[in-house]
Amino acid sequence: MAEEKLEAALDEKEESLSETGVHQFMTFKSGSECYGIELKYVNEIMGIQPITEIPEVEDYIKGLINLRGKIVPVIDVRIRFKQAPFEYNDRTCIIIVDVKNTVIGLIVETIADVVTIKDEDIEPPPALSSGKLKNKYVYGLGKTGDSVKLLLDPEKLIKDEDLQVLDEVVDEEG
Repeated sequence: MAEEKLEAALDEKEESLSETGVHQFMTFKSGSECYGIELKYVNEIMGIQPITEIPEVEDYIKGLINLRGKIVPVIDVRIRFKQAPFEYNDRTCIIIVDVKNTVIGLIVETIADVVTIKDEDIEPPPALSSGKLKNKYVYGLGKTGDSVKLLLDPEKLIKDEDLQVLDEVVDEEG
């Protein structure tokens, strides 16, 4: 059900809703939390694939996958959020996103749903910490019914210096 809704939403994502103050988010679970990424970043969802490890990179960068002949780096969202790693299973998915003109795979535990959230239902996250770590990846809290989704800024999930390293590795591999 959720995957069919997601496919339909991805097909329609070209019709931008943002001018109307409405945004669509693909939501997924990581630990006990539900996160959302705006659909404009999402290219596709796929099951877990064989991953080729890359030596000497950040621990959250799991390696590279072959996506129809294109080499794509993948990161584990749980490890990126400093959560305990989890064992990949048949519900584990890779969300293929386009961030800063780079295609990246985000490994997540399970896809939840596609939700539509109005601008007025998105609030800035509370300041829970100080310094540069404050709200590092979450740019907003989206209220949907009785629940709250942590809305991610995909551009902050991966560091610019990591993108440079990955671009070099992908150029060598591809």
